[in-house]
Parts: sequence; C-alpha cells; structure tokens
Amino acid sequence: MAVRRLSVALTLLCGLAAGIAASSAEDRAIVLASTTATQDSGLLDYLLPIFTAKTGIEVTVIARRTDQVLDMARRGEADVVLMHARPQEEKFVADGFGAKRFDVMYNDFVLIGPKSDPAGVKGKDIATALKTIEAKGAPFVTRGDRSGTHAAELALWIVAGIDIASAKGAWYREIGQGMTAALEAARTANAYVLSDRGAWITFKDRGDLDVVVEGDKRLLNQYGLMLVNPEKYPDVKKELGQTFIDWLISPEGQTAIAGYKVDGQQVFFPNADKSGG
Repeated sequence: MAVRRLSVALTLLCGLAAGIAASSAEDRAIVLASTTATQDSGLLDYLLPIFTAKTGIEVTVIARRTDQVLDMARRGEADVVLMHARPQEEKFVADGFGAKRFDVMYNDFVLIGPKSDPAGVKGKDIATALKTIEAKGAPFVTRGDRSGTHAAELALWIVAGIDIASAKGAWYREIGQGMTAALEAARTANAYVLSDRGAWITFKDRGDLDVVVEGDKRLLNQYGLMLVNPEKYPDVKKELGQTFIDWLISPEGQTAIAGYKVDGQQVFFPNADKSGG
C-alpha cells in the first residue's frame, strides 16, 4: 500500500512538474502578427531561431494580409505587429491600439512585366509606366486583397493621376489573392504586376517575366514594428514583446536582417529608428 501511495505521489508530482514546465514555456512565448511578405520571403524563418537561441523566447507567427493583421491586433490577439503599410500603422498607434511604432527595415516594390514589354515601359519612372499601361489597356494583375502591396499599388495609381476605380476595365485583373498567386497570374496572362522585391526574387525563375521599373523613390517599401498596447490589452506580454522589438532594432538584429539573402541577393535593408515614431 505504501509503495502504491508513493507511486501515485510521484505521478502527481511529475504531472505538476510537467504542467509547470509547459506553463513556463508558454510564458516565454509571444505572438507576432505579420504580413505575408515577411513570412513568404523566408526572413522570419531565418531570424526567429537566432532570436530564440539568444533569449529563450519562442515566437509564434500568424501571417495575414494587412487588414487582417490589424484586425487581429485590435482584438488583442497578438503581442507584436510587423508590417509594411505606414499610414495604417500610424493610425493604429494614434487610435491607441499600438504603444509605439519603429522603423525596422525596408526593401522596394518593382513593376514586373513580360520580357517582351508590350507596353514599352521598361526603364521609365513608375508614374509614366502606369499611365502608359492604362492608356494602352495592357493587361495588369492586381492582388485586390487589401494587403500592404495592394495599398501601395492603389497609391501609385493616384500618383500617376489615374482614378483606377473609374479607369479599370478588362485589362485590369483583380484576383483577390497573395503575391505568389499574382505573379503566377501575370505570367499566365502575359501581364504587368506590382511586386515586393523579396517575392519577386523567390519567383523570378518560374516564367517569362522581368523587372521593367525599379529604383523610383516612390517604390520604397518601409516596414514598421509595433508592440500592441498593453494598457489597452493587459494580456499582452509587454516585456517579452519589447525584448523582441529591442533585439530587431539593435545592431545584432539589424545585422541579422542584412545577412538574409535569397540566391545571393540581400532581400531586406535594415534602417531602424530606435526613437520610434
């Protein structure tokens, strides 16, 4: 009987220890809500093991389009947000959902088109290229999914002086899907499409497409990093989330971002603003 009681006691103790260990591991974990561009590029798969090895903090990534990331964060379902839609990010902070916004890195958008360049826009600035595509009715694929890239594309049509809601016709093809699907649709339709450079680098060998416009300063794609406001959402892991932010904007984190390459090409360029804003 005594042996049995000892066995039961040990079992209970082991269960308690396992529960404490699981709880401890959960306590050392955060949720990062990010746009699909950072996940699909492979950047997070590269960065997060480095961060976890240094700090012991596990990071669970939920990758969604921009509006879904913000909706999730507004419900307090994430600790940190990483995205690339600055006006929406600044509004998120101004409305009290985010504690502070930090610049962390950038890459750029590129206009992709058929190598034959039927609209004749290669080498032009982005506004001229979009005006020409619209005037000629050349096929153009838009993500149409309210992502950061879609928002950037809509802003560029405005820069080009075109009301795309009125000007669009059969040539303007909305697919309501992500970047890889948009590039594939452009390849299939011999069409133009706006892409972030990281997605393009991972896709470029799949079809008869090429970069036709790049380097225009209006194609800058800035990424921002925000802690979800712990004063609004008490369950937000303030210290662990801030540790992640501090690491990404530190020299070590910035060096890690710069060190990520695809096919030998640097995909993101660190430019942390440590003061936030």
